[in-house]
Amino acid sequence: MRKILVTGGAGFIGSNFIRAMLSNRDDVSIVNYDLLTYAGRLENLNDVENDPRYAFVRGDVCDATALKSVFDEHGFDAVVHFAAESHVDNSISGPARFVATNVLGTQTLLQAAKEAWEGVRGDFGGRRFVHVSTDEVYGSLGTDDGRFTESTPLAPNSPYSASKAGSDLMARAYFETYGFPVVITRCSNNYGPYQFPEKLIPLMITNAMNNRQLPVYGDGMNVRDWLHVSDHCRAVEMVLERGRAGEVYNIGGNNEMRNVDIVKIILSQLGKPESLISYVADRLGHDRRYAIDASKIREELGWAPEVEFEAGIRGTIEWYSKRN
Repeated sequence: MRKILVTGGAGFIGSNFIRAMLSNRDDVSIVNYDLLTYAGRLENLNDVENDPRYAFVRGDVCDATALKSVFDEHGFDAVVHFAAESHVDNSISGPARFVATNVLGTQTLLQAAKEAWEGVRGDFGGRRFVHVSTDEVYGSLGTDDGRFTESTPLAPNSPYSASKAGSDLMARAYFETYGFPVVITRCSNNYGPYQFPEKLIPLMITNAMNNRQLPVYGDGMNVRDWLHVSDHCRAVEMVLERGRAGEVYNIGGNNEMRNVDIVKIILSQLGKPESLISYVADRLGHDRRYAIDASKIREELGWAPEVEFEAGIRGTIEWYSKRN
């Protein structure tokens, strides 16, 4: 039985990952370590809370004492690190919390895992630490700039993306300095069930269902590469099992869409008028375009997205409609 620590497992992507792993694998047990801040909800995992292979520990990734205790108790073979402050708007109004959680928290977790795992010098016994990051660390692309690759220089433009870039560099430093078995993933925008309704797609769905205005930043022409959360979870599992230590793997949907077009699709599927769209002042430092080149993970690990956007957004709308 492989024992996995999942940080931030009560959040959107973390809860989907835990559910998928417990559903698809008989050989894993999972401890969900989450502080349960506003976007972390234990009800996201109501369907697995009685699974004997699942346990929840409330804790902060910045708390070295708590982390040592949970490592000592459970003897983990792997860590999948989702825990992060992630809403860009919140990082603009309060950047210090993002630096604390995303940079210091990641370093504290890396150190806890290193101290728990290291035997003879440089020998970590086949264990693996997956640090889940974001394509936002690469900055912004123009219309004709191609796509982000793993060798694209880091150029974050928001306090959120800067804090994630800092955590990525800390993970890299632990590999380069200590030979620590960390792998970094950088994913494009996710959508799907259990996403907290501050992000674009769930916010627009819930507002439209309730006939409220749908606030769209600027001209709505900002482009994102959308990936269903289930495809992201499959990719993280592949990296956990077969990714090479010290490497970065980009994960993308090859599905670039403008924000306003996403909003119009949601309105159309819900039978709501486009007059509900309300253009608002643009976000400070709003990146214009993200696009991921995921050829490395496809060629090395055989991963490719499986959920077509049309089916994925329809299923997502249905999921939120049932809970409205």
